[in-house]
Amino acid sequence: MGRNTRKRRTPLATKIVAGAAALAVGGGGLVWANFYASAHEDHGGHNRTRSAGAQVATIDCPDVGQKIRDVPDRARGEVDGELATMDSQITNAYQRLATTRRAQAGDSQFVQNSILGPLKDRRKAIIDRIQLEINRAGGKADDNLDELAGCQGRPADQQNGGGQDDGQNDDGQNGDGQNGGGQDGDGQNQDDNGNGVAGPVADDFIDINDVQPNSRNSRNGLAANGDGGSTGTFSTDCGVNENNLFNSDNLIAAPGVDNGAHHTHDYVGNQDNDAFSSDEDLANADTSCQNQGDRSTYYWPVLRLQDGTQEFDANDQGGGAEGNIGKILKPAQAELKFVGSQQGDVVAMPKFLRIITGDAKSFTNGDANANTSWSCSGFEDRQVTDKYPLCPEGSQVLRTTNFQSCWDGQNIDSANHRDHMAFVQQDGSCPEGFQAVPQLQVRLAYDIPTPTVDNGQVQNPYAVDSFPEQLHKPITDHNDFINVMDEDLMNEVVDCINRGEDCQ
Repeated sequence: MGRNTRKRRTPLATKIVAGAAALAVGGGGLVWANFYASAHEDHGGHNRTRSAGAQVATIDCPDVGQKIRDVPDRARGEVDGELATMDSQITNAYQRLATTRRAQAGDSQFVQNSILGPLKDRRKAIIDRIQLEINRAGGKADDNLDELAGCQGRPADQQNGGGQDDGQNDDGQNGDGQNGGGQDGDGQNQDDNGNGVAGPVADDFIDINDVQPNSRNSRNGLAANGDGGSTGTFSTDCGVNENNLFNSDNLIAAPGVDNGAHHTHDYVGNQDNDAFSSDEDLANADTSCQNQGDRSTYYWPVLRLQDGTQEFDANDQGGGAEGNIGKILKPAQAELKFVGSQQGDVVAMPKFLRIITGDAKSFTNGDANANTSWSCSGFEDRQVTDKYPLCPEGSQVLRTTNFQSCWDGQNIDSANHRDHMAFVQQDGSCPEGFQAVPQLQVRLAYDIPTPTVDNGQVQNPYAVDSFPEQLHKPITDHNDFINVMDEDLMNEVVDCINRGEDCQ
């Protein structure tokens, strides 16, 4: 599969750690390094058998970016660059965690002394710089950010997707051979599926028939439209990335930073989208959308089938060098639709409005910003947030996302890339101070051979690309959007929705 070969400009944040390239361990990927190989070995003449549950599976760091508020505009580029450096630090620390299992087995303090301690010091230095940059630009930095410097090691037996169960505890997952994904200390633990990469594991999957109808319990992602208010829809057809536009950048969260996402994105719509694209670049770019007035960018992390395929990025940052391996799966269909509000008319989105929905770090952050919905065609009343569905033959895997649709009326972005937007409340209204804009709904359908789960192990799993330390958990799925519709088209979208018509 080809990739975007657009020549990159010099990164604005040149301080970003390039060390992620060094993650190519062994045969060209960030390997799991036989996670439990040292759990039951003899060292120095006596048996050092340890509980598998005590082994540290991944690194859990507080998300500094989500805690930052009121960054002056002239400091945002520097702050975003510093935050991207912190992401690279976590990636490098996870690489060290994944490749020092023997040393960890022989020294109970190895992780703390050699990985977490130094990581805290490096994060503290960056937090100090962030505070300095905010204050220097005329803002007032939060003096308590230092409290976020320390990270923890998360044991294998705490890998529960941040505690979210979607109302499915004991609904076909516990007591059927999948309790803990075969992670009960019996030697199967935290399986690497034979490909050397951590995740997903058997417990990350569920038969769609075992999901209770209408049981999804998510505080986010409510559909904005309903029987009242503005009931129209506007659909835009932008294809399924036929042009093979892929990169591991994130223009919203890490502008000016090469490989700011640490995982590969699919792009439809705007064809000039990378970390170094200006608003002017976006406005003048080609688009894959049939309506040429829609130059918006729509992007999401790719799904991969872990079948041994060597993709174009098998040895690259964002790809195999950071644990994202296997065949990239393009959606068979990508439906992009804008809908209205239950409570009244919608207003136009401002041009270049940026929206991130979901959380790429939900596994370690918890589910406060999670906004994932996985299902199967023919079973769409059964939705899960923290499991990949096992679909019956002939049924497609579905990823659906309902974006935030309440805008603060002033800003096209915010310091943490979230505060300028909000989800509708339970009654469909916007929070005080926000106004309703058209809600973007994305529905992606995939033709994926169903993985097999046997004796606590999963064969040929599919998984969403993720930051390495997030272990390809389904709850980390997310979606991104930048509005680059021309004024006439945006007005057409608003008028159509407010008149109650279905347009495209």
